[in-house]
Amino acid sequence: MGKKSFWDSWNIDKSAELYALKDWGAGYYGIDSQGNLTIRVQTPQGLQEIPFTEIISGITERGMNLPVLLRIENFLDSQISKLNLSFKKAMEAQNYTNVYRGVYPIKVNQQEQVLHEITRFGAQYHHGLEAGSKAELIAALGIMEDPEACLICNGYKDEEFIDLALNAIKMGYKVFLVLEMPMELELIIKRSRALGIEPKLGVRFKLSARAGGHWSESGGDRSLFGLSSTQVIQVVDRLKDEGLLHCLELLHFHLGSQVPNIRDIRRAVLEAARLYGGLVKEGAPMGHFDLGGGLAVDYDGSQTNYEHSRNYGLDEYTYDIIEQLISVFDQEGVDHPVVLSESGRATVAYYSVLLVNVLDVTRFEPQPLPEKLPEDTPDTIVSLYDVLQDMSRKNLQECFNDALYFRDQSLQLYQHGQITLRQRSLMENIFLTILHKISNHADSLKRLPPGLEGLNQGLSDIYYANFSVFQSLPDAWAIDQVFPVMPITRLNEAPTRQGIIADITCDCDGQINHFISMKNPQSTLPLHEFSHDQEYYLGFFLVGAYQETLGDLHNLLGDTNVVSIRIQQDQTFDIVREIDGDSIADVLSYVEYEPPVLLERFRQKAERAVKQGKISPRERRDMVQGFETSLRGYTYFEREDN
Repeated sequence: MGKKSFWDSWNIDKSAELYALKDWGAGYYGIDSQGNLTIRVQTPQGLQEIPFTEIISGITERGMNLPVLLRIENFLDSQISKLNLSFKKAMEAQNYTNVYRGVYPIKVNQQEQVLHEITRFGAQYHHGLEAGSKAELIAALGIMEDPEACLICNGYKDEEFIDLALNAIKMGYKVFLVLEMPMELELIIKRSRALGIEPKLGVRFKLSARAGGHWSESGGDRSLFGLSSTQVIQVVDRLKDEGLLHCLELLHFHLGSQVPNIRDIRRAVLEAARLYGGLVKEGAPMGHFDLGGGLAVDYDGSQTNYEHSRNYGLDEYTYDIIEQLISVFDQEGVDHPVVLSESGRATVAYYSVLLVNVLDVTRFEPQPLPEKLPEDTPDTIVSLYDVLQDMSRKNLQECFNDALYFRDQSLQLYQHGQITLRQRSLMENIFLTILHKISNHADSLKRLPPGLEGLNQGLSDIYYANFSVFQSLPDAWAIDQVFPVMPITRLNEAPTRQGIIADITCDCDGQINHFISMKNPQSTLPLHEFSHDQEYYLGFFLVGAYQETLGDLHNLLGDTNVVSIRIQQDQTFDIVREIDGDSIADVLSYVEYEPPVLLERFRQKAERAVKQGKISPRERRDMVQGFETSLRGYTYFEREDN
């Protein structure tokens, strides 16, 4: 009896293992007995589990088409709780004598619903906000209600920005103006004197420590923002001269958005804690220690220091930070400050899932070859056919090299008109048959011969999905960010195909070809056989951070429909909010077209066609109505029956 394969006797547990669901899913997802991916939420009444198929049916029956960005409020609430409770536990375990205050950086996801839910649910923890621009500050001031929550003001600040912050301080809010550049201090002093309002000041320290990953430039001596130790001392001296040193209450630093290695975090906290102690000894009251961002999301589930992962858990992160702070502050005799962090990515990444439907599939498989080649077959194609006949497991490399040679020779003859189109088709079919035969043999080899490493990707299917990478997953295109992706149905069936995912932008960059797996990142994703008779849905996960507002209008594909849900305690869900995606008229107006003008121009063209006898008045009416309906329509693919 032969050795059993992983692919034998398929079940839902193997699907969970194949797509690393338990590694990146943080317990938020499961698979039911019918093979449907589910949302899992723990409530006081127990575990609530809802299949994605039920949610999709609820959405489409209400008239919304896919693609849909699904926001799951329970996940956002859960992430806020986990962060606050983990810091609380770490502080209590180590006798830290102050508290934690979370601060959500608005830039990570600026949507009003996100800020509203964070401030509403986070009020029990006094969870605050961070603003890096005037627009973000205005949004924060319009939404925040809790006077105990902190509002951190980063970024460049002009008079209007500073005045907004100072007025909020006078109204009783904890608003900190963080000095990013030395020149900001003079303007803050000037506006403070003019309004008669003392500022609450912080300084952003430019760490010498740096972290690995995409966002390593946020730290280090060459980071774009922050003050050096010399500049910090200059700020202290200037505040002393103005009698305002008592206004300096906060130290801020930022190591990066996604720091995968806990050692980098420990080193940065240690360095910043020493500076904090130095400021206290200079006479500043301080009282607030802002860690900035850095808490990573384990996108690939590998639990490593790979740039899309992290080699630590949340409890280890909070415990190590508090441990480092205590070691420095107790040694220097400094009171324990309020600890803040701006953990935006870890707060909102789980919140959103992009749901798309597959429209079609291209398969790169050969057609059956004739038993005998036609007598007029060119010699190069005959030689290619001989390579196929002579192939064995032992000569794969030689056959691959020969096949490439005869394929290229045949293409040259075609370009010179010496091979017909039908003969070229025969040649390509033979070559494709050779590649598949090599691939089948290669599966049994321990190591692929040189030049064949990318063969499986070259033969993989292309699944065309109804979305735009540039609009909904811009980081996948711009910085090769890896997001978990998997089917949400048929998970009780073995996925027998290997594919990449293409969007509908007609751009070669509009594809996803890097996927997480049980072992190493892969260039193809196991998928199920596609049929036009059955909807096939894919989910892109952990997309709540940065993706919504970084997206662009490539091919004028706009924002998707957005649906927010809340899982209830009786295995049901409520649709909390629905936001229509951009219409064609919307996206045209974004690029300076005027939809009413376009409609009028089309109407005039149709009228000219009537006068020229090309169409009837009734046809004109239908065409104009169709044009007007299209302007109001969704920018993405819509089924005819919708």
